[in-house]
Amino acid sequence: MTSSDAVLRVRKALPRGVRVGHGGTLDPDAAGVLPICVGKATRLFDYIVDKEKSYIAELTLGIATDTQDSTGEVVSVRPVTAGEADVKGILPRFTGEIWQAPPAYSAIKRDGKRMYELARRGETVALEKRPVTIYGLEMTEQVDRRRYLLHVRCGKGAYIRTLCHDIGEALGCGGHMSFLLRDRCGAFALEDAVPLEEIGNVADRLAPLDFPLGRYDALYLGPEQEKAVKNGNLIPAPGRNEGEVLRVYLLDRFAGMAQADGNGQARFRAMLWENDGQ
Repeated sequence: MTSSDAVLRVRKALPRGVRVGHGGTLDPDAAGVLPICVGKATRLFDYIVDKEKSYIAELTLGIATDTQDSTGEVVSVRPVTAGEADVKGILPRFTGEIWQAPPAYSAIKRDGKRMYELARRGETVALEKRPVTIYGLEMTEQVDRRRYLLHVRCGKGAYIRTLCHDIGEALGCGGHMSFLLRDRCGAFALEDAVPLEEIGNVADRLAPLDFPLGRYDALYLGPEQEKAVKNGNLIPAPGRNEGEVLRVYLLDRFAGMAQADGNGQARFRAMLWENDGQ
């Protein structure tokens, strides 16, 4: 199942015309947390996806594939001489800000075409390395002499299968990602997730619009600012730094996301207020 498949399943359970989108792509062969945005929440996409994510990944050493996961064609098979201590010892090299070349089979666009479309046609396009952040990386279990479970905490844009591939190369035997489970995406955790088969009435499963936005500071406005909010005008934001993103509340109701200009005011970037409130 793709992330788009999951969105379609939710959309079919809602009245016609309701907007639905996902807050962060999950690979078709991966499992775990996929935030789904419904209605006005789709306007918050940029504020939801740019969050820390965490994964449980299985690294299989000795076998490299063209997709860097278990779905691809095997491109090399090498003996595995690395052991548990070697795997643990090399992980610090892949922690912090690291440089990563996105995989050929990815959704990144090049000249208007998805990379996986070009790869399937046999066209090879080298992508430049780019910085990504790995906040935490630990080996949690040795499954057998080739397979290891890793727990990864990372920022936006990091590819876990590329991480597994690069670890395998650094160990001299190659490797690929043979399993992936996303156990957290920003404020959304696996223990709070709902299987699609059990979703039932979507309205009963919806979290408040501001639920995933706790990392942004809040700005509370009184009734005297109601007209400015409704018209999308500048709102007072004294003492806020230029570029600071804020959760805005009017009459104690979430009104949207705004950005401070550094001159004591802020402008809405995602307006959610309606005359009838939330």
